[in-house]
Amino acid sequence: MTPAPLAPELLPGHRGGIDDRPAPTMTTDLAPLLFLPGLLNDAVLWRASIDALADRAAASVADLTLDDSVAAMARRTLAVAPPRFGLVALSMGGYVAFEILRQAPERVTRLALFDTAAAPETTERAATRRQGMDQLKVGRFAGVTTRLLPKLVHASHVHGPVGEGVKAMAERVGGAAFLRQQRAILDRPDSRPTLATIRVPTLVAVGADDVLTPPALAREIHQGIAGSCLHVLDKCGHLPPLERPEATGALLREWLEA
Repeated sequence: MTPAPLAPELLPGHRGGIDDRPAPTMTTDLAPLLFLPGLLNDAVLWRASIDALADRAAASVADLTLDDSVAAMARRTLAVAPPRFGLVALSMGGYVAFEILRQAPERVTRLALFDTAAAPETTERAATRRQGMDQLKVGRFAGVTTRLLPKLVHASHVHGPVGEGVKAMAERVGGAAFLRQQRAILDRPDSRPTLATIRVPTLVAVGADDVLTPPALAREIHQGIAGSCLHVLDKCGHLPPLERPEATGALLREWLEA
């Protein structure tokens, strides 16, 4: 599929059209940071993190809803990104981060990976994804249902503002983008062979209760990237920026100031 024309998805303090608050005042000492959302996530995923780093970082959030391959997502992001930047990514965003490091490693100054994997899709997970895609083609997009939430967030967050926020994000992203993102995830390359080539300061973090990309996958990334730091967040599922915003912000500040 031919990717859609390039658009200005990356703006300082950009929040995907969701938040109309003015961006933080920018000065030359702010570090350019590029945030990459996950499947069915938008800029709201990173809102608390961006706010927590407002005095240290010039933040941009990539739009990963427009393309159906991680290579195209990476190219679109690089086309409008700052010349050099730190990368903060979650889940599918991590797959795009690895691709950005393949396409333009010289532009990445540091890397933070949350709840993602370097390995390609397993046969079992691929079958589940294709089943969901087939159901959408013949029915209405259901978004993230209450039944699905326990796979995304810790049990303590299923009922409440975090769970409602996850469902709202999925509705905003929509079914067409969901299909594009699923195709990109299914076809992503194996990033394990390139882990050893990553030489920038790297944070690897994961929710202790993440069932989609469990801690074992985070440890594999940590072991593959020399000098990386690994953090496991207690009572947290697949979405630490929403479930543990203060802890996520603290980890990112420590990583940014190291």
